[in-house]
This record gives sequence, structure tokens and C-alpha cells, in this order.
Amino acid sequence: MLDTPVGWLVLFLVGTMTGTLSGLLGIGGGLIMVPILTFFGLPLVQATATSLVGVLLSALSGSYQNLRTGALNWHVSLLLAVFGMATAQVGAWLGDRLPDASLSLAFAVLLLVTIYLMDLRRKLAQKERQLQIPAPETVSAPVSPPANALPPIAGIGLLAGILSGLFGVGGGVVMVPLQTLFLGETIKSAVRTSLGAIVPIAISGLAQHAYNSNVLWIAGVCLGLGGIVGAQVGTRLLPKLSDQTVNRLFKSFLIALAVYMTMRGVKGVGG
Repeated sequence: MLDTPVGWLVLFLVGTMTGTLSGLLGIGGGLIMVPILTFFGLPLVQATATSLVGVLLSALSGSYQNLRTGALNWHVSLLLAVFGMATAQVGAWLGDRLPDASLSLAFAVLLLVTIYLMDLRRKLAQKERQLQIPAPETVSAPVSPPANALPPIAGIGLLAGILSGLFGVGGGVVMVPLQTLFLGETIKSAVRTSLGAIVPIAISGLAQHAYNSNVLWIAGVCLGLGGIVGAQVGTRLLPKLSDQTVNRLFKSFLIALAVYMTMRGVKGVGG
């Protein structure tokens, strides 16, 4: 079905829905796209690889805007990417060799960890507001990070890369709170920096998945184009909903996906 015009339209609509939820909940589209793709019967490794196409398109769109306005600290993004690109290859290599059931269970764990990380991100944002830390909309002159920031940058990049290659996610959900904690970035700055790093990291993971013939390119492009449209809807809808409503929707949706992936994994183990 996914290799027909009707299937491409369905995938575009799925991408639009995913992008809307991504913009509304503030999480990467890969966390949502991968489980949905498995509904269509794709093996998890193929869903992961195809999701990365959509992740890449979305990251390119956002990073271009940030770079054009001078809001992207490309020095930090580049360092994160250098380390992440290596482990993205490792993650994609592992994903092609691990059993589908094991990957499903691991993905369910990632979804539950995401709930904790997003709660942490909200707490950090509240702390910023209380301390009145400035978070400018533009960065007039991004500077190179100090030398003592290299170890945490390396650790964050390595972790984000393996998650991207293994699970088809951008890695921003992990990078943003860690950048805030260990690099002293504001939430807005960390979001932009991680988005910039995701571009080369996703390319690296895609290269390995393409070598393994796991990528459905047209399907991925349809998802990505729909995601770009949906993200615009989600970001415009977000101000109209209360934080409590968004928080409940976010947790409920991720828990539901975690339950589905757990059942898929258990069924695979039992089968």
C-alpha cells in the first residue's frame, strides 16, 4: 500500500498529523512516526530508517530559518554533530541486526524515558523564568564553546547519535535538557542548537540505513512534507491550549504508544 499514490497521500496525512502533534507537544516527529509506520506492517528497522527522512526534512527547514536569522549557534551544533554522526552509524548498524521484538521493547522504554525528560525540560524552563534568564529570539554573534565544555558536548552528541540511528528519532528530546544542565544553554538556545546538530546526524544514520536497503525514500519524503505542514498547525494551536491540557495529552499519547510497542515486542518474543 505504501508504494502507491494512495499510500503516499495517506503518509502525507500521517506526516501532517505527526507534525501537528510534534509542534503541539514539543517532541520530535520520529517518536510518533516510527510506531505509526509499524501499524502499516513495516519492520521496525525499516520504519526507523524511513522516519529519518522526515526527521531530516523537518530539521533542515527549522535550521535554515534559525541560520538565516542568526539564531543558530553553529559552533556547538557542529561539535555535537561531529560526535553524533559516528554513533548514528553504530545505531543504524545495530538496528539492522537486533531482533524486531527487542527493538520494539527498547523503543517502548525510550518513550517512557521521554516523559521524564520532557518533565525535566519543563522544570528547567520554569527555573529560567524564575531566575529571569534572558532568552533572546536572535543570537547576534554566536561564539565558540569554552574548552571545558568539550567533554559534555561529546557525551551528548554520542548519545543523540546512537538514539537517532537506532530508533529513527532526532535526539532533541535528550539533547535539550542535557545541554541546559551541562552547557548552561537556555531552553530556546538548546532547541535551536540541537536542531542544527540533527541535520548531519540524521544524514549519517540515513547513509548507513540506505546502505542496508532499509529506507523507503518516497514514503519518507511524504512523511517529511506532511510533517512540515503539520508543525505549522501545531505551533499555532499550542497558544490556544493550557499547559495542563498539553501536558496531559502529551503523557497520555506517549504512554499509549509505549503500551503498543511493548505489546508488539512481547508478541514478537512469544511468536
